Amino acid sequence: MLAGRIENDVAVPPAGAPSAGSPPWPRPAYSWYVVGVLLLAYTLSFVDRMILSLLVAPIRAALDISDTQVSLLIGLAFALFYTLLGLPLAWIADRHNRRNLIVAGIGFWSVMTTLCGFAGSYATLFLVRMGVGVGEATLSPAAFSILSDYFPRDKLARAIAVYSIGVPLGSGIALILGSFVVQAVLAAAMVDLPFYGPIEAWRMIFVWVGAPGLLICLLMLTVREPFRRDVKRVDELALAGEGEAAPGLLAHLKRQRVALGALFLGMSLIGLVMYGVIAWVPTFFARTYGMEVSDAGLWFGVIMAIGGAAGLIAGGSLADRLYAKGVADSHLRVMRLSILLGAPPLLAAAFMPSSTLAFVMLACAFPMLTMHGVGTVALQLITPNQYRARMTALYFFIVNLTGLGFGPMVIALLTDNLFQDDGALRYSIAIVTAVAMPLAAIILTFGFKAFAGELTRISTEEDRDG
Repeated sequence: MLAGRIENDVAVPPAGAPSAGSPPWPRPAYSWYVVGVLLLAYTLSFVDRMILSLLVAPIRAALDISDTQVSLLIGLAFALFYTLLGLPLAWIADRHNRRNLIVAGIGFWSVMTTLCGFAGSYATLFLVRMGVGVGEATLSPAAFSILSDYFPRDKLARAIAVYSIGVPLGSGIALILGSFVVQAVLAAAMVDLPFYGPIEAWRMIFVWVGAPGLLICLLMLTVREPFRRDVKRVDELALAGEGEAAPGLLAHLKRQRVALGALFLGMSLIGLVMYGVIAWVPTFFARTYGMEVSDAGLWFGVIMAIGGAAGLIAGGSLADRLYAKGVADSHLRVMRLSILLGAPPLLAAAFMPSSTLAFVMLACAFPMLTMHGVGTVALQLITPNQYRARMTALYFFIVNLTGLGFGPMVIALLTDNLFQDDGALRYSIAIVTAVAMPLAAIILTFGFKAFAGELTRISTEEDRDG
């Protein structure tokens, strides 16, 4: 037998050589260590992503810019490049070392975040904000692909659920941190930075959240690039007379259009609500109940961090248990369940007579709603290894562009144009929730059969090839 080569401490069989089967799965302890490192990176990415939205007032004052210009920094400068460049970066992840790509991305977005604090003009801040989006685009597509090679299918949902805790945890930390930003800026307008001199206090926030990225880079270097499982090499297939089994990404999309359509559309509608709510809840409490935005952000941040993490773990565990029992469409069923359980209390929160009851409703809603995070696991299960990073990037492109790009905007448009009253924000949140969530549940339900069929087909092919 021809000897295989070694890439990043991982044995890779030579092209055209007979397959000797995949190596054993890595030790569970080390696999969960990898999850922990990736979780830290994902958490940091959301802190870096959201922190600018909490510094609107000092940035406007320092750079003399408008609300519209600030909104471009928060949304377009980040989201557009994050989603568009995610596709070519995922192409790299599908073909080269994923660990090294993530290390480069963490280092780049951390440097760009730090440079936000030293931007002296709007144009400069826009450019470095774009850099944050470019760097963060490397993480999730490569991370999901890596985890799919560290965990078997019946344990993958829990692993990805733990990794996905970075979303509510990072968002919650950013909101909690933001609740103290105004007080910190008022208490010390200037900070004396060693080797640099006096600097405005708000600028130091970017330095504080950017610096830990360099430590995460070092931790990420301890992660080994795993063996790529379930990969069919084109030359091997040709030798076996099975060239048609590798049809290419576009053919793969066409074959799975029903299952992927249900998954992508369902998650996009959920994201529309979630991103919209996250953007407007602190303002909702200020306008409806007269709370300080900083206080509302603090409590909402705690709810997101704790409730969101609990929901992701619960959703992942439930999906794994159902999948192990033979429920092929278990992940889509858990997503629908998250809507059925979480949407009613979220809708009720908008109509509560007091801020306390509204927070109670949100605390009930978020653990349920974040169970939908198993959607990313569902995508990995029906995607061949050689397409996983690109499919994940396409998934985030559609879901994030819909949710992040339109969620906050749709709520604002309803408030400004339908109600023409800032105090009616609660009704705008309620309308978007009441329309989008049931529609998402219906779309996911229509995808059950197609998704289960794809899983059955893939399992049959693997059994045949094994």
